[in-house]
Amino acid sequence: MSIGKKIGVVIRGLIVAYAVTGLLLAILAFAVFKLHLTESVTDLAIIAIYVIVTFLGAFVVGKRVKEKKFLWGFILGVLYIAIITAAAFAIAHTFHVPNTADITTVLLCVGGGLVGGMLS
Repeated sequence: MSIGKKIGVVIRGLIVAYAVTGLLLAILAFAVFKLHLTESVTDLAIIAIYVIVTFLGAFVVGKRVKEKKFLWGFILGVLYIAIITAAAFAIAHTFHVPNTADITTVLLCVGGGLVGGMLS
């Protein structure tokens, strides 16, 4: 498979990941509204959603690419969190110094991508 096709597969994997993210975040928003979840529970749920969808997206990519799946899963995880970070920056127009929770979230997303790629 050519590099261009692999990049296309990663883009499709990102589309799947963001579609599932939207669905899961909508369900979480409904749960927050109905169950009055605390901020800490909501933050943990958001991070769990990020990890689940990077795993799922990388799994889809790995099934299609079939070689160096861990690398393509890693790339998906990095792109996923980079796009979210860029969108947050574009919306907030401010940059804050990353804290431990931000760095942990990045590592979990990249790890979700790596594992999803490896297990595909």
